[in-house]
Amino acid sequence: MGSGQLERGEQTGPSHDSEDDISRENIFETLSNERRRMVVDSLRDDGAVELRELSRRVAGWENDVEPEAVTSTQRRRVYNALQQSHLPKMDANGIVEYDRDRGTVEPADALSDVTVYLEVVPEEEISWGTYYTLLGTVLLLLNAAVALGLSPFSLFGVGITAVCSAACVVISGLVHVLRQRSMAL
Repeated sequence: MGSGQLERGEQTGPSHDSEDDISRENIFETLSNERRRMVVDSLRDDGAVELRELSRRVAGWENDVEPEAVTSTQRRRVYNALQQSHLPKMDANGIVEYDRDRGTVEPADALSDVTVYLEVVPEEEISWGTYYTLLGTVLLLLNAAVALGLSPFSLFGVGITAVCSAACVVISGLVHVLRQRSMAL
């Protein structure tokens, strides 16, 4: 139609490809299982690995022991689950390349797509979202104290405090970006 009106069934803006939705569905299905998340973490951190070693790592994480301390029963239970269920599913979704005959697992191209959905935060650390919220709160209170002339903050000028606050945010952002890049494959 030349009048600028849409005919029935026409869309404005970008269309959503059903393959993207299926891919996203596969990603969420993959991440819904703790063992598969552990596989993603291991491959992201260390790259290709033999299934035997991968099952030892995962069993160690599950049992909160070093991989060397994992019993053969613990390792075998994880090995069988990875071999029979998890790795074939992840391979079919293009997340890993699993060679059953050689007993090897390596990252596939889609692994980086999956890791985007994981924010891995070690127990001793806080998430970046929490960090930025706390940083913003502290900087807001600092700038308010300087602007109100509260002692000892009245020693600092408003301009200097604003520049220092901006520098804190920029430096934090740079550290965040560098850490994210170092985690990428």
